[in-house]
Amino acid sequence: MSAESSRQLVWRKSSYSGNEGGECLEVAATSESLYIRDSKNVHRPHLSVNADG
Repeated sequence: MSAESSRQLVWRKSSYSGNEGGECLEVAATSESLYIRDSKNVHRPHLSVNADG
């Protein structure tokens, strides 16, 4: 996914991330993939996983 199209993703904070300001993850999903990024450094590359397994 290009940087341009990744800006169109709707990111949400993982329910496993606490509110203490420590390690937090954000996730976004499309019909084809799940995307994961570090919420403290959103401009760095993110991890993507295909939805089909």
